Amino acid sequence: MEQQKLNPAIVYVLAIIGLLCCCIGGAGVLLAGPAFLIAQSGLKKASQNPEDYDQSSVKAMNTAKIVALVILIINVVYLIMTVYRIYTVGWDELMRQSQEMMEQWQQNQ
Repeated sequence: MEQQKLNPAIVYVLAIIGLLCCCIGGAGVLLAGPAFLIAQSGLKKASQNPEDYDQSSVKAMNTAKIVALVILIINVVYLIMTVYRIYTVGWDELMRQSQEMMEQWQQNQ
């Protein structure tokens, strides 16, 4: 019987795109979270029937799960910081500061 292989590629893709999206107020949670859950469910299936799965692909999926978890934590921290900043400074003030930075940037171009 041929052993099944876990494919960690989708987990890596979602996690890496999630890392890039962390700069958008922690929005990468929407990608890193599912990446972690996909890895978790694949590893759970593999642990229930370890003889059916190729162990090198299980190790690769475990690594992908760790990467997704780290990126998820980064995004959660950034999201909390963003929410805290909006709460303490206020949305209008943040938008005003953003507008000023854009104007300064345009003047320097």
